[in-house]
Amino acid sequence: MKLGVNIDHIAVLREARKIADPNPMDALSIVKRAGAEQITIHLREDRRHIQDSDAKNIIYHSSLPVNLECAIAKEIVTLACELKPHRVTLVPEKREEVTTEGGLDIFRYEEELKEVIAKFHKYEIEVSLFIDPTLKAVEMAHKLGVEWIEFHTGKYANVYAMLFSNLGNTHHSIKELELPRSELKEMLEEELTKLRALSCDAMELGFQVAAGHGLNYQNVGAIAEIETIEELNIGQSIIARSVFTGLEDAILEMKALLIR
Repeated sequence: MKLGVNIDHIAVLREARKIADPNPMDALSIVKRAGAEQITIHLREDRRHIQDSDAKNIIYHSSLPVNLECAIAKEIVTLACELKPHRVTLVPEKREEVTTEGGLDIFRYEEELKEVIAKFHKYEIEVSLFIDPTLKAVEMAHKLGVEWIEFHTGKYANVYAMLFSNLGNTHHSIKELELPRSELKEMLEEELTKLRALSCDAMELGFQVAAGHGLNYQNVGAIAEIETIEELNIGQSIIARSVFTGLEDAILEMKALLIR
């Protein structure tokens, strides 16, 4: 299974003090040396972490393919076409959110997506849609003609955290907190079953399948066992671990967990 390392949180640390360190560019050679297959960055409309100059330098200088996550905002789409990353992953975006809260509503934005996807294809850029794991979303993505889909694994990660980790590490509802462990275990297995089935369906439709969001060293194992998922994009947990182990070791440890 391939690993895309999202290096946004290096820029988060830099932007906390509005200085030059740490520089996300310094991560490129380390990510490659550690055996990851892709660099992932999210160029947000509010520029809360990755800046235009970061995106330009990373795309131009990375020896690994770059997966640029972005919204369908006109300004960002135009810039992405100029920079020509290996792949663009279209994601939802809210100014007030801490992190991406769900998959892109590809039904609501069908017409806008058709236009944006056609534009990226004109510039020979692969397109992925970050979607919730539902059959309807997979079928709509097929209708839209993209090469990749990436399943949002947030619900799986949240249920896992409620079962096995500190509840403070996850987004959750009061209703979910009141559920007994037996029901949470059923919910976890339901999410895994759904991801297994839908990734098979997607592969049969010709998609390349990725997954990501909330994945960490504790919960990634069951996702890594799904053979029809080709790639995981993981960021926050790797960068957090690197504070104590160094980035190369943090990536090596994650890569070891992805070996089926």
